[in-house]
Amino acid sequence: MKYIFLILFFLLIITACGGSPDYAPKPRGYFRIDFPEKKYQTFKDNPHYSFDYPEYAKMYLDSMDGYHPNWYNLTFPQFNAKLHISYYTMDSKIELDKLVEDSRKLAFKHTVKATGIDEGRISVPERNLYGVFYTIDGNTASSTEFYLTDSVKHFLRGALYFNEKPQVDSIQPIVDFIKTDIDKMIKTLTWKN
Repeated sequence: MKYIFLILFFLLIITACGGSPDYAPKPRGYFRIDFPEKKYQTFKDNPHYSFDYPEYAKMYLDSMDGYHPNWYNLTFPQFNAKLHISYYTMDSKIELDKLVEDSRKLAFKHTVKATGIDEGRISVPERNLYGVFYTIDGNTASSTEFYLTDSVKHFLRGALYFNEKPQVDSIQPIVDFIKTDIDKMIKTLTWKN
């Protein structure tokens, strides 16, 4: 009985090791990303500003930290991403300076994981639109942040987050795709009053 098990065991090993001589390991694969067609609609629900945003994204009020009537989330469900949009009215230069500094601090909080942070100035005087666009490189929680203001009354801030562990090599094509939507949003932003 002992010899029968031993013989069966060796036969099993021999047959398991045999196989097609044409075997080659499969190449590394990456997930396929199907990007939707770029179509935009206008967001008019806020009394202070309006802008164009993609039809494949969903806009809703932010209710995470209580009710803020001027805070919205623009979600990209197919990419598991969310652009947090917060709006503030201001009455003085001191408030503007504080909001600008807060935005800068929030962007530079990512320096622990960031490999670089680029600041791009936004200046469109004919539309009273000024601000900074932060591009944050590396495996950070947010790869894109910005603020926009008219320097008198309006201040809008945005930050893009993914609901995944940040791995820049995997999400970079999606970040680039969404950045074009954010750029469209900035180019079409108008203050209402």
